[in-house]
Amino acid sequence: MKKLLTRRSFIVGSTIGAGLSLSGCDVLTGSDSFSRVLKLGETITMGAQRLFLSDKALAREFTEADMSPVFKSNGTHRPDSAEYAALAENNFVDWRLVIDGLVDQPLSLSLAELKRLPSRTQITRHDCVEGWSAIGKWTGVPLGLLLQAARLKPNARYLVFHCADEYEKTLDGTGQYYESIDLVDAFHPQTILAYGMNGTDLPIPNGAPLRLRVERQLGYKHAKYLMRIEAVESFAAFGRGNGGFWEDRGYEWYAGI
Repeated sequence: MKKLLTRRSFIVGSTIGAGLSLSGCDVLTGSDSFSRVLKLGETITMGAQRLFLSDKALAREFTEADMSPVFKSNGTHRPDSAEYAALAENNFVDWRLVIDGLVDQPLSLSLAELKRLPSRTQITRHDCVEGWSAIGKWTGVPLGLLLQAARLKPNARYLVFHCADEYEKTLDGTGQYYESIDLVDAFHPQTILAYGMNGTDLPIPNGAPLRLRVERQLGYKHAKYLMRIEAVESFAAFGRGNGGFWEDRGYEWYAGI
């Protein structure tokens, strides 16, 4: 464990140090050169994590005694669409998760069906890019299990998560929040689709009925209010082609920690 933490410290510290050394007028002007350096930093972070850590290396897990008394809800607290309101009113009985795109066997699963599948429970720390963190217990279906059932096509490289929340109008005009990860993170053993939090059903403010938990990345990658997972070869056709709502607004696509 000590060796793993040392490697993580090196990765995070190197990235933060590079960012601090560049802070100054370029940050304020939003110049192309600064954007290119940020992109380089993202590439270095991803490359270093993938080089030093096994694809299956686990994020630290905690005990129930470590759990935070309050787990903050961030971003959207409840989607305001009529469709979501109707689903929530009926306790999500009519909600279904669709998995499609570059798959041989598209899936459409109810919440009850997901809960009957093999599950994983993990107590992990959620680290927000805004600087706060919280430890919570999550229960859900390993994402890799569903992808195996859907049978990804050979040219599938990424998963795009389509969500029920609008948050604000997205840049492609659809009004739908989205996020994406690659297949390395998708098949990681701690990457789950969580329907339970702290021993109860996932609360609406925290993403009910289903949210992504991708434990080796920062909080904005953990998409809430999941409706559809689309396997794609590229996310260039979504938003501005950066792979997510916040990525289209300047955040890094790879938010590894």
